[in-house]
Amino acid sequence: MIATGGVGKAFKVTSNSWEYTADGQALAFDVGAELIDMEFVQFHPTGMVWPPGVMGLLVTEGVRGEGGILRNSKGERFMWKYLPEARRNEYADDEDEAARWVEAAVAAKQTPDRRPPELSTRDNVARAIYTEVREGRGTPHGGAFLDISYLPADRVKKKLPSMYHQFMELADVDITKQPMEVGPTMHYMMGGIRVDPDSGAATVPGLFAAGEAAAGLHGANRLGGNSLSDLVVFGKRAGERGRVRARDPGAHDRAVRDRGLRARNARAVRSLGRRGSVRGPSRATRLHGPLRRHLPREGGPRARAHGPRRARGAREAGTGRGHAHVQPRLAPRARPAQPDHRVAGDHAQRAAAPGEPRRALATRSPGHGSAFGAVNMRAVKSGAEMKVEPTPLPQMPEELKRLFEPAKEKEREKEKVG
Repeated sequence: MIATGGVGKAFKVTSNSWEYTADGQALAFDVGAELIDMEFVQFHPTGMVWPPGVMGLLVTEGVRGEGGILRNSKGERFMWKYLPEARRNEYADDEDEAARWVEAAVAAKQTPDRRPPELSTRDNVARAIYTEVREGRGTPHGGAFLDISYLPADRVKKKLPSMYHQFMELADVDITKQPMEVGPTMHYMMGGIRVDPDSGAATVPGLFAAGEAAAGLHGANRLGGNSLSDLVVFGKRAGERGRVRARDPGAHDRAVRDRGLRARNARAVRSLGRRGSVRGPSRATRLHGPLRRHLPREGGPRARAHGPRRARGAREAGTGRGHAHVQPRLAPRARPAQPDHRVAGDHAQRAAAPGEPRRALATRSPGHGSAFGAVNMRAVKSGAEMKVEPTPLPQMPEELKRLFEPAKEKEREKEKVG
């Protein structure tokens, strides 16, 4: 059972904890399991950008929900110009309407007013901030200003106590008096190990995955809050099916049991407490820095054409043996080199390689929406290499399609009225 989370630490700026190192995805790929859609990386639009020690730490969406306004270095409230035309009518026309919506929402009252542009989707807000910075309108530390200081101080402290203390203690910023500096931070990986939705089973018999390590549930862009329900529903399914298989003696590969894995595991555990067990940085560790420097810039909310080439160069320079960054002496000698970040970065970058139509969460090539919407990008092991190819997207069952019909009918009615 693989439940190791995502790949956040492949990126320099991330909200993820230190253990999100793509271990599970790399292990699964190494034994022949398929990975899918690793190019779908979600950036939360508001993470701390200063000081460096807390870069990427989340700034809750509640700040914008309570009336936080995004401005660039020129003081411009820029989100209005980034609203998608197809959904522009869902957002306020001006600052007065936006302010009325906030006041009604805070008071839990119904209102005909529409929400502020800062409450656009995560990918859209992240792309907007990224664009402002790239075009020279960013803050001193490379982000945007998120300002809620125009509200009464007592209200800010009452509604956003954790944010008040977070900025005061970590950045020496009083958010009741001055704006915060925020920017996109790598937050979640929609791609991962391909699993059966009913059982959590990977494409290798006996292997299961759940949570962020697995893929297929969230499509190209997870909605806020759905990772917890993913764990509760599909984690339960994977655990139950894995337990059934573990209790079936006929399902085990006796050859695996006879490879001395328990003895190898015991040696690994003993070595962790031994001084000098790891002598200097391994090649996989040396890979980590260059790859993290390239992925946030080239594989971020908007990838540039030369990004995959640079990231590939970083990967090739860091080629080393398996999990040598943990314990070099125990890395299986017969196994081809495949450091964990390299597996994740290789799939993510090659799925949007130069010379081909691009597909990613926040960047898509014009005119390729329908084609991209019909496939998953699959990574399979071919000898010692990775092969990335499109594979048909599983069709939605008819009983689920019928659930969406009422909503589609409402949309059609709105279009007629409009």
